[in-house]
This record gives sequence, structure tokens and C-alpha cells, in this order.
Amino acid sequence: MTDHHDIKLGLQDSTEVLHRISSRLSARYSGIFAAETVERYVFESYTALARTAKVTAYLPATTEHFANDRLHALATSKGAIASEVPEVLFVCVQNAGRSQMAAALLNAEAQGRIHVRSAGSMPASALDPAVVTAMAEIGLDLSADYPKPLTDDVVRASDVVITMGCGDSCPIYPGKRYEDWELTDPADQSLETVRSIRDEIHDRIRILVTSLLNKEEPTP
Repeated sequence: MTDHHDIKLGLQDSTEVLHRISSRLSARYSGIFAAETVERYVFESYTALARTAKVTAYLPATTEHFANDRLHALATSKGAIASEVPEVLFVCVQNAGRSQMAAALLNAEAQGRIHVRSAGSMPASALDPAVVTAMAEIGLDLSADYPKPLTDDVVRASDVVITMGCGDSCPIYPGKRYEDWELTDPADQSLETVRSIRDEIHDRIRILVTSLLNKEEPTP
């Protein structure tokens, strides 16, 4: 795992890149957030991801994606950006298996009608390879996805928070729908077991989509 000394050195080496990311995001959120706020989110996001990243070459891209998502969530929770679709957050411990599968499956089923996020209370350095394989088998490519730490802003922006074995690590806010899905952790499991977990999650996702979009479940 990357230690604090390595993070500090990496941050120094990446300062110029992070300032460029901050400038792009400041322009995107002009009139919503001050440039200083955007920069703080960018540097915080970089530090959080660098703690577990094994391959630093992807850090600038993942940092920009993660910081943008956090800023969008913050703007949504403050009412600065109107959310026209339900917001769903999946949380597990490592954000390397169950929550990633759930997010990908919900994205596929909802087709843009639901905004989906996932996060981990103790994120891993990468997705579980068996999870990536099992999802690829049904046409969902998770190879570019990465574990993300759980942050307060994404919880605040969510209408529905679904936890998967992460205990009490997720903050509770009034007015939100919380569910806890008891699912086997796919870590260190056989591909056959991961497929079974995937299919169980898919069944739950179909029910979730129906409940959120007020649609009748299709008859078999």
C-alpha cells in the first residue's frame, strides 16, 4: 500500500496536473463553487485515491472523475443543480465487488433514468478480477472502474442508500431511503460463486428499478 511519504512526494510531482484539473472543474462549476473550494476537493480526492492506488499513471484521470462526481453531488445536495432522476448510492467495504456490480447493473437496467454511484468504507486498490470477469460475461465492462472512498457529499446527494456489509460506517440523514442487502462478499470466491452473487444482485436491482420508477414488473 502507498505510504504517507509516497503520497506527499506524488502530490508534489502532480501539483501542476492537479491545478489544471482544478481549472477545468472551476470553469464547469462557475457560479456554484469558488475556485478555492474546487481546488480543495481536487487535492483531497487525489490524496484519498493515492492511498490505495497501485498504478499512479491513472491517478490524474480518476482524480478528475472522482472530484467532479463529489462536486456534482455537493451541488445537488445544496440545490444548486436540480436532480431530475432518483439518486442511488451503493456502499460496501472495499467497493471492489458487490457495490460495483450493483452500480453497473442498475446503470444498465435504468438506462439513464437513475443516477448511480458506489463507494467503499475501506476501498481496495482495484476491483476483484473475478467480479470484472463475471460482469464481462453479461456484456458489462468494469475494467476502467476503480474503488472510491465513501464521502459525506455523495451520501447527502442520494435519495436511496443501499449498504452491503459495511456496518455503521455510512452516515444517516433524515429523508433518505436506506436498505441493507445481505450478500456474500465475492472476495476470494470462485468465479461460479461470483456469478451467483451477480445474479442475486441483478434480481434485487430489477425490483429496485421497478420501485423507483413506479413501473409494474414485466410478466415472465
